[in-house]
Amino acid sequence: MIYDLSGRHLLTPADPEVPVRMRRLAQLGLGDDADPHLDEFARRAGDITRAPLAMVNFIQEDRQYLGGLYTGTSIPAALRAGLAGRTFSREHGYCPHVVVRRKALVLDDVCDYPRFAGNPVVDEIGIRSYLGAPLIDRTGVALGTVCVVDVEPRPWGRPGLETIKALASELVAQIQAREGS
Repeated sequence: MIYDLSGRHLLTPADPEVPVRMRRLAQLGLGDDADPHLDEFARRAGDITRAPLAMVNFIQEDRQYLGGLYTGTSIPAALRAGLAGRTFSREHGYCPHVVVRRKALVLDDVCDYPRFAGNPVVDEIGIRSYLGAPLIDRTGVALGTVCVVDVEPRPWGRPGLETIKALASELVAQIQAREGS
C-alpha cells in the first residue's frame, strides 16, 4: 500500500478479498496468461470508447495482470513498452480502487482529484483520464476490471459510465459462459 507523503491518505486501498479472488481466478484459469479473446475484447472496448488504451485487468495480491490489452497507435512508445510484460504493481493505477469499491470509476482528468492525482501512473506514464468498471462474477467475487484510459483529459460523462458498465456486464457473461463450457 502507498500512502501520500503526509501519511494521512491511503492511496491504494486495503483489499481483504484477495485470497478469495486468487482462488476464483485460478478456478477460471484467469490472471496469469494473455488471452486472445480478452485482447479482442479490450480492442473492442477501445474502439467503442475511442480510447487509445484499453485493458481487462485482474487484481492480485501484489500485482495487476492485464489478461486483455489493447494499445492504440497514439500511445507513446515508452508506455507501450512498459505494458509489454502485462504486469504492474497494485499501487499503480486506479483499478484496485474499482475492485475494492465494487463500483465504476470515472476520472475525466485525474489531476482534478487529489486522491488520484498522486498515483505513479500520472507522472511515470502520463495517464490523464480513466474509465473503469468492476468484473463481478456469479459468485460475487470482484475479479478485476475492464477499463480504458487516455493520456489526455477526456469528458467521459454519463455516456462513458454507462458504456463501461455495459462492457463489464458483457465480459462477465462471456467469462461465465466459458466456465460452463
